[in-house]
Amino acid sequence: MKSFLDEQFLLHNETAIKLYEDYAKDMPIIDYHCHLSPQEIYENKTFGNITEAWLYGDHYKWRLMRANGIEEQYITGGEGVTDYDRFLAYAKTVPMMIGNPLYAWSHLELQRYFGVYEVLNETSAPAIWEKVNAKLNSDGFGARDLITKSNVTVVCTTDDPCDSLEYHLKIQEIEGFDAAVLPSFRPDKGLELNRDTFSEWVGKLSQAAGTEISDYDSFLSALESRVEFFHSVGGRVSDHALDYVPFGAATREEAAAIFAKALSGQKVSREEEDKYKTVTLTFLGKLYADRGWVMQFHINAARNNNSRMFAQLGPDTGYDAVNDTPLSSAVIGLLDALDQEKALPKTILYSLNPRDNEVLAAIIGSFQGGGIPGKIQLGAAWWFNDTKDGMLAQMKALANVGLISRFVGMLTDSRSFLSYTRHEYFRRLVCNLIGEWAEQGEVPHDMELLGQIVQGIAYNNAKEYFPFASALKTVSASQS
Repeated sequence: MKSFLDEQFLLHNETAIKLYEDYAKDMPIIDYHCHLSPQEIYENKTFGNITEAWLYGDHYKWRLMRANGIEEQYITGGEGVTDYDRFLAYAKTVPMMIGNPLYAWSHLELQRYFGVYEVLNETSAPAIWEKVNAKLNSDGFGARDLITKSNVTVVCTTDDPCDSLEYHLKIQEIEGFDAAVLPSFRPDKGLELNRDTFSEWVGKLSQAAGTEISDYDSFLSALESRVEFFHSVGGRVSDHALDYVPFGAATREEAAAIFAKALSGQKVSREEEDKYKTVTLTFLGKLYADRGWVMQFHINAARNNNSRMFAQLGPDTGYDAVNDTPLSSAVIGLLDALDQEKALPKTILYSLNPRDNEVLAAIIGSFQGGGIPGKIQLGAAWWFNDTKDGMLAQMKALANVGLISRFVGMLTDSRSFLSYTRHEYFRRLVCNLIGEWAEQGEVPHDMELLGQIVQGIAYNNAKEYFPFASALKTVSASQS
């Protein structure tokens, strides 16, 4: 019987062990999509206790605590509830989490960052609280320190086009911090024209761009100016949350009329919304392609499902789920519209519905080319899918109809500075999968070839795929 989380965790054959130990284990990390706070990185935020680091804002953990019958005040905080009370509530939940990746992730974080190898439960919680907090209150455990400890070379945060990016600029002035912290362009609020906040957001964009937005043309010009600003600060990726994939063939004039209708406070039909989004996304895709950016679509999330709790706690509090909207024809339409004009940027497609793995894996094969390895990517298993089974299903779908060897690998999609152990978890699965193929004679037992592929998926493919080197050169030139 193997020990819990031993050195060979998730590695079930000798080839897998060698691939992990000799090739994957020590590779750096490119975190090309996350929700870390640039301000907290700049300030090298420290954490007074493990609850701050673990439970503040982590809706992954909150969902499991609710499922375990923990009362809400011990989850998101309430009057008279201390951080220690909340930690004990989580410790009570942990033993019930077997089979969920958070069980392994929580213990990996305790081991890798704090040297705690005890299993977390109600009995061990008091001693672990003391030991971890002593570490957190010592030197070397601030936000930037944790990024450095995790061997991260690039962090891409998620940023609204109206953001000043002041903390990204300040981070670039810090001496001795080697990780590049770069913005990602996320213009979702400019696409959701049926939201009550649409007109207000357009006003903010007008201020940020320093130009009056009176019509669709001036709106697009303002977006382009913000893309250019993000580019000057090192931004090389965009991100779009498409809870469903819109597609409706339309002219720019039609989109302009729909924009004017929404800006005046009127609601638009679903058909009008799709047309507006299609024209706007196509315009943005061209901007990204012109600058060599990577475009990301996160698809098929069903958000804020519990309206009562949304009113109480707001978004990103653990009340989201998997959506099941059809996506094939719309994704093909969007990619083809850009490709027709030879303006399709490098693109990563993620779906929260694992049903879509094979669909997207097949679609991306229709738009590869231009001499770019893996130009269109099937994105890493995301959110509810970044489980053992979910990661393996995503990689197998890609391998079955495409090139897993060109996969750009894992991201954290996290708000926690302790989440980088997810890359270890992922890399172990990669090594075990490829190791199994070799052990079963399905691929040659060529360690040089297999090691090269593993290192590509772990780090090198992302390093080559994302134009971060040019971003760093641009930033350095602008500062000199």
